[in-house]
Amino acid sequence: MWRFIASRLASALLVLLVLTIVVFVLTRIIPSDPASVFAGPKAPPEELDRIRERLGFDRPLIVQYFSQLGGLLTGDWGTSLVTRRPVLAEFATRLPATLELLLSAIAFALIAGVVLGVIATKRPGKFVDGLVRFLSIGGISMPAFWLGLLLQILFVNRLGLLPATGQFSRDLEFISPITPVTHFPMLDSLITGNWVAWSDGLAHLILPMLTLAAYPMGLIARMTRASMLEVQGQDYIFTANAYGLGERMIRWRLALKNAISPTLTVAGLSAAYALTGTFFVEVVFNWPGIGHFAVTAMTQVDYPVIIAITLLGAGGYLIANLIVDIAQAKVDPRVRLGEEGAA
Repeated sequence: MWRFIASRLASALLVLLVLTIVVFVLTRIIPSDPASVFAGPKAPPEELDRIRERLGFDRPLIVQYFSQLGGLLTGDWGTSLVTRRPVLAEFATRLPATLELLLSAIAFALIAGVVLGVIATKRPGKFVDGLVRFLSIGGISMPAFWLGLLLQILFVNRLGLLPATGQFSRDLEFISPITPVTHFPMLDSLITGNWVAWSDGLAHLILPMLTLAAYPMGLIARMTRASMLEVQGQDYIFTANAYGLGERMIRWRLALKNAISPTLTVAGLSAAYALTGTFFVEVVFNWPGIGHFAVTAMTQVDYPVIIAITLLGAGGYLIANLIVDIAQAKVDPRVRLGEEGAA
């Protein structure tokens, strides 16, 4: 297992190294002057020259790349050209909000997708099966920003049940402020017993979580359904039925355990998609996370932030795939043995 994990980590580091080269070249091809972004469009030429020298943009490209690579390895990810604050400091203030939204959406999508997929195979072709397939196709095909707007119209404008935007209500810091412990607001409010803040955050979390979870939930439900239908035709399932084992044990333990491997692969890819899909969701719901910051950085051509966000997204994608590989190797030892045999 350790050899299996080491090979995955080595390939992930190689991918990240190649990605730094690609992103660096692409950001330098863009026809934009970073000094103008930093100093403003009305800065005099001598001020722009001074800023280029200060930021290192006057040096050869190969020197700029290795300087930037060294900074990434030592924890110096540069300074945002727009906010003029260190990039890591900007991430530290925004990452908890994104992670809370992302992890809650992935957890909901995984649980709901697997449950719906298993339920759909109980009576294939019947009403419940058709309803699950309809919901799955709808979640996959509907764009996240459009689904978010529809949910806002329904639950905010029509029913008035949930708040439209933001992570917490504006007056919460005066009514029931959150005491920082882990700097994850929802978790901190739960740890400190601040139920007013926790319930308010949960109300704000529901709509963006459902919007972000729609696509991965649809994929997971369809893959679980297809895998379960294939497994239910195996001989050992008929044998278990012949021995009189309960339907719940057969369906949720025997069949699901052998059908879960393809679902884990889809779940990993869906988690990676949700990491990029959170950009649209955060803009629609004005969620104070990395995605909202990324959109601003891209429109302002903020080089250091663009590179950092790209590497962060790629790193999250690789970590998600590594977790899926480890989970598959635990569930199905043939995956690990096949990797070692190929090596």
